[in-house]
Amino acid sequence: MKTKKKSEFARHSLGDKSILIAGYILLGLFVVAIILPVIYIILASFIDPVTLQNSGITFDFSKWTLTAYERVMSNAQIWVGFKNAVIYSVLFTILSVVVTLLAAYPMSRPDFRGRSFFNIIFVITMFFGGGLIPTYLLISDLGMLDTIWAILLPGAFSVWNMIIARTYYMGIPADLQEAAQVDGATELTYFFRILLPVCTPIIATIAMWQFVGMWNSYFDAMIYLNSASKQPLQLVLRSILIQNQPEPGMVSDMQSTAQRAQLAELLKYATIIISSLPLMVMYPFFQRYFDSGIMAGAVKG
Repeated sequence: MKTKKKSEFARHSLGDKSILIAGYILLGLFVVAIILPVIYIILASFIDPVTLQNSGITFDFSKWTLTAYERVMSNAQIWVGFKNAVIYSVLFTILSVVVTLLAAYPMSRPDFRGRSFFNIIFVITMFFGGGLIPTYLLISDLGMLDTIWAILLPGAFSVWNMIIARTYYMGIPADLQEAAQVDGATELTYFFRILLPVCTPIIATIAMWQFVGMWNSYFDAMIYLNSASKQPLQLVLRSILIQNQPEPGMVSDMQSTAQRAQLAELLKYATIIISSLPLMVMYPFFQRYFDSGIMAGAVKG
């Protein structure tokens, strides 16, 4: 007679079960705390501003409207900001990944003389910086104010990402390079044609980190960019969310101050949804690389 195989959870002791259950409950609370605000923003972006202000969320679809999305989508500055945000994020990601991978490779080689010295220099920059005013003066002296380079260059190299990539390189067997050298592969051939294809998980992870970081960034653009035509979407979103100042034309046809305030509140939700869509679309394609990419630093230090 066959005995029923116990589940993995049933094989745990009572103390372990208690810890697991408590962990699942805590994790569930975190998920709810994250999902509920997102659901609220999505629903609020479709509801008539008067109804939203007086009654809150309602599932009476006669009270729903696409006014906020129509006004956001018809505003030229929103699209200019969206285009700039995409350009900055893509170029910054490419530049940052290339610089990080190239810097991490020699730092992973045990035969690289001066590796300890450069490692100390890199780590120091993680804890100490020049500050905002010296950095601004440097950007100004280099003639990069109000240019795309003021957004791309200062943060292109991340020491943390370099350490993660270096650790991933060090986890690749040395036999791979020895076999490549036996076949006559040069250092460049090994790096670009053999090593990088093996490092797809860490490349995807770093790329996603850098893209999200630049997409959500607004401070550098606010400091270094003066032209409205060069401002990313985040600055437009900031003016709507924090300063409560929708772009001209979005509420210009509203007569009363109350109507303007109600529509401005509604525009906040619609703008948040539109600005978050690229990240929501990208994440499922990169998620499968995160486990092996993020855990690289936990294997070797």
